[in-house]
Amino acid sequence: MLKVLVSLLLLTVASFASSGGGEAQVNPDLTMTWVGISCLFIFVIGYYFVAAEEKYEIDKAKPALLIGTLMFMLVAVYYSMNGLDMDAVHNEASHLILEIAGIFFFLFVAMTYIESLIHMSVFDKLKYNLVSKGYTYRKLFWVTGLLAFFISPIADNLTTALILSTVLITIEKSRKDFLVPGAINIVVAANAGGAWSPFGDITTLMAWTAGKGDFTDFLFLFPAAIGGYLVTAIILSKFVPKEVPAFDVSTEKVPVMAEGAKVVMGLGIFTIFSAVVGHQVLHLPAMWGMMFGLALLKVYSYGLKKKYGKDHFNIFHSMAKIENNTLLFFFGILAAVGALYFIGWLGLAVHVYQPSVLGPTIANICVGFLSAIVDNVPVMSAVLKAGPEMGLDQWMLVTLTAGVGGSLISFGSAAGVGVMGKLHGIYTFGSHMKYAWTILVGYFASVAIWYLQYEIIGFYHAG
Repeated sequence: MLKVLVSLLLLTVASFASSGGGEAQVNPDLTMTWVGISCLFIFVIGYYFVAAEEKYEIDKAKPALLIGTLMFMLVAVYYSMNGLDMDAVHNEASHLILEIAGIFFFLFVAMTYIESLIHMSVFDKLKYNLVSKGYTYRKLFWVTGLLAFFISPIADNLTTALILSTVLITIEKSRKDFLVPGAINIVVAANAGGAWSPFGDITTLMAWTAGKGDFTDFLFLFPAAIGGYLVTAIILSKFVPKEVPAFDVSTEKVPVMAEGAKVVMGLGIFTIFSAVVGHQVLHLPAMWGMMFGLALLKVYSYGLKKKYGKDHFNIFHSMAKIENNTLLFFFGILAAVGALYFIGWLGLAVHVYQPSVLGPTIANICVGFLSAIVDNVPVMSAVLKAGPEMGLDQWMLVTLTAGVGGSLISFGSAAGVGVMGKLHGIYTFGSHMKYAWTILVGYFASVAIWYLQYEIIGFYHAG
């Protein structure tokens, strides 16, 4: 896989270097200097260790954070050695920190709410309600998939996939004819569901906060997202048995949601509302409304502590359980992509969007395949940094393809990586690729629906 990625990068560099640098840059083009070549090499090597985190048992945040910080420091060293304007480095780093902070704090609050709901047994209750119904494997396949599709726009696709894959392994621990299609179904549904919500996936959040579309613009992706998912799910369901799994309700303890859980769910919904209104109406960063919601949760947690005792609910315990490695991974990889942009590499990528090369539609479809090989976060960050001139229809297409394209390979999305860890030895790269053709069919179905809706009918803007 590394050879494929390196080959793609080298071919891209070779073809673009011969065609010039695109738009005029205020800062000097460093692509063919020692720092430009070194940073590209560092990025490729570092991302190899990110993709192979299971093989080397190294957390992906470590190489991402290392390359992100190192690349910018090398750029600063180059500027200092050559007497260039150091203010340019300072301003770019400051702008990048502001950009990352908006995403960082948005996810921080969202994760705090999710951990709080887990602590209050909300998801345990959901899991019990599902497995105690006496559904067949095939019906459970559909229920978990549809839940993943509609939960991920509110939560995030990784959390949704982890919760529902836990349901799968609770129902059945050995039958791969149910677990593998069921795991793929959840990953595809979570990624597709996250694609039509500004905060359902990190890629849509990045596009929304970058101003590539209003909140309602992303909702118009719903037909393409659910259409592609349903095509894959219908095909996959044919491989799932119709038997009823063995589950003795009498031996299972019925989970009870903690006092205040429903209020916390309500506060979570209001927090999302605050983020949307704050960003769309008040023109504040989306994270501002999220932090306001966190403040409300902290006040409410104080009331719960006074009423039920300090052990009932402690918001700092929820914060302590947040996956900080995920947040640090985003910081590192976005910093690395920012360095590639500052050096000049991403400016070259704009050329593929020219009609004489691939054009925006084909280029954006290819983004989906690239996000499966690499990861949708750095790919989407690269597209946003490159800043090709595109209309709303094309920005929605790249949001769709970057989101759902990660499902094509098991490690192409955070949801897929999470489920691989949850169903270790069952949901693997090999078992996923056995059914990958069904995802590919659904991917092209999503693109076809987008084309019909956006390019032929022209139905994609609330105004």
